[in-house]
Amino acid sequence: MPAFPINLTPLGIRLEIERGASLETLLAPHGVEFPCGGAGICRGCRVRVIEGELAVTPEMREVFTPAEIAAGWRLACTARVEGALTLEIAQWTTPILTDETQCPFEPQEGCGIAIDLGTTTLVAQLVDLATGEVLAVETGLNPQTVHGADIMSRIEFALAGGAARLATLIREALGSLVAALPRRDAVRLVLVAGNTVMHHLFCGLDVEPLAHVPFETVNGGVIELSPRELGWDLPEAAVVRFLPCLGSFVGSDILAGILATGMAESGRLTALIDLGTNGEIVVGNSTRLLCASTAAGPAFEAGRIRMGMRAAEGAITHVAVRDGEPACRVMGDVPARGICGSGLVDAAAAGLSLGTILPNGRLAGGAREWMLAHPVAITQADVRELQLAKAAISAGLRILLERWNARAADLDAIYLAGAFGNYVNISSARRIGLLEAEPARIVPAGNSALRGTRMALLAPSRREELIAAIRARCQHVPLASDPQFQDTFVDSMGFEEG
Repeated sequence: MPAFPINLTPLGIRLEIERGASLETLLAPHGVEFPCGGAGICRGCRVRVIEGELAVTPEMREVFTPAEIAAGWRLACTARVEGALTLEIAQWTTPILTDETQCPFEPQEGCGIAIDLGTTTLVAQLVDLATGEVLAVETGLNPQTVHGADIMSRIEFALAGGAARLATLIREALGSLVAALPRRDAVRLVLVAGNTVMHHLFCGLDVEPLAHVPFETVNGGVIELSPRELGWDLPEAAVVRFLPCLGSFVGSDILAGILATGMAESGRLTALIDLGTNGEIVVGNSTRLLCASTAAGPAFEAGRIRMGMRAAEGAITHVAVRDGEPACRVMGDVPARGICGSGLVDAAAAGLSLGTILPNGRLAGGAREWMLAHPVAITQADVRELQLAKAAISAGLRILLERWNARAADLDAIYLAGAFGNYVNISSARRIGLLEAEPARIVPAGNSALRGTRMALLAPSRREELIAAIRARCQHVPLASDPQFQDTFVDSMGFEEG
C-alpha cells in the first residue's frame, strides 16, 4: 500500500502514512491532544490543511462553520489520509512551567531526578544531590491526551480495556525524557509526583474505584518500581518512587505543593489551589489541613471552548477594555486564531465591564456570541463552561473555609499552583468571582509540584517524616457527598467580584 508524505508546520516534521490510515494515529505521538478522546464532538484536535486534501466528515460539519471548513480546518480524530498533506498543527508550542528555585539540601552522593507527571505536561529535572543544583531539565507533553484531555476520559478508556496502553504511553514518554538527561549513570533516586489518576495509571493500579462515588482508593500510597520494570535507561540499583496521594483525586502533586509552599509548617491559615480540570484545594496550617477535589472541567485550559486552544502562537492570552471595545493580546503578534484559558477569564471580566456579559452569565440582548478579534468569538456556551469551572472552585473553597469557621478574608495567602495559576490575571479572576481574597494575598506558586518533589529529593533524613506528617494532618473532604456542595455550587455560578 502506498505511503504519502505528511509535513507538519510549524514543527518542521516530515512523516509518512499509508492511504486510508487515521490521522489521529500519526499525530498523537507529536503532542496533538484529543480532548474528547477521539469522539469528534469538540474542536480540540483541529488541524488546518495548507496543501493537499482531507475529506470533510459529518463530525467536522457539526463543529466547524462553512467558512472554517473552506479555510482548511479539519478534525484530526475523524480524518483519513488519501494523499500528501501539509498541515498546520494548532496546538503546538505550549509553554511548560518548570522551576529552579533554590531549595534547602542535605549533601548526598550522586544525582537524583524529580518528575512532575501532569495530565497535560511532563517535566523531568536532573539534580546534583551534593550541591542541590539543577543540572538539566527535559519537558514534554503527556501522550495519554490522545485518549482524552481530562482524567475522567482516561478513566473511561482504562476501564474499556485501555489501562495497559495508558501505562505504556506514560512510562515510555517519561523514559524518553530521562534518557535525554546527562549523568544518568550517577542517578540513585527518582521521585515522581502527579494526581491520583496519573499515579494509578503510571503504577499499573486499578482506576475503577475512582470512577464512581465515593471516588476513593486504597492504593494511594508510595509505589516503588525499578528502572528495569519501566524500561528506563538508569542504573539497576536506582529506585523510582511515586510519592503518595492525599485522598481521592487529591494526588502527590498537591502533597508536593504543600511542601513547596511551607503551609504545613506555618501557624497562619493559607490555601493552595490547583486550577486545572480536576481542581484541587487545600486549606490549613501547621495544626490541620483540609483538602478536596472538584470537577472544574477543562475551561481553564480552554477545553470545550469553541475556539479554545493552548497558549500557543495565535492564541488570545489577554483581553482588556480600551475605548469601549475589547483589546486583545495575541501570542506571537500574529492574527488571532483561538483563545487560551487566561484569555477566556480576561474576556469574561472585560465583557462584564462592558455590559456585554451580564452578572448571571448571559450574553446581553440574547446574543449567541461576542466577537473579540476576528474570527475569534466567545459563545454563550463558552461563558457557561467558564461559569461551571469557576463555581466548582469557589464552592470547594467555601466549604473548606466553613469547616475552618473562616472566610476568604481570614486567609493569609492563596497559592495558585500550575501553569494557569501562574498566568491568569488576578484582577480578572477576582472580577468574575473565581478568587475572593485581596490581590496582595493571591500568590502564583509556579510549578509547586516540581519544586516540592525536588525538596523531598534533597531532604533524605526528613523526607519520610515530612510526608508522613502531612498525610497524618491532612483530612480529605469528599465534596461529592457533602450535602452543602450542590447549593453552594449553584450560589457560586454568578459573576460577582471578590
